Amino acid sequence: MSKDITNYIKTECGLSEYYLLKARKGFFNKLRFYWFVAIATVRDLPKKKPEFKDN
Repeated sequence: MSKDITNYIKTECGLSEYYLLKARKGFFNKLRFYWFVAIATVRDLPKKKPEFKDN
């Protein structure tokens, strides 16, 4: 069940916060991480996935 997180969190700032929170250890940090993932997923569901352009 390894889904790519970019299917759920689609903004650049959301993804950077995701990786920052994922790296932290401790009970309250994990709790904050799961809370962030839940809220970010709900907020980003109606958004389109950004297209990256090659220069």
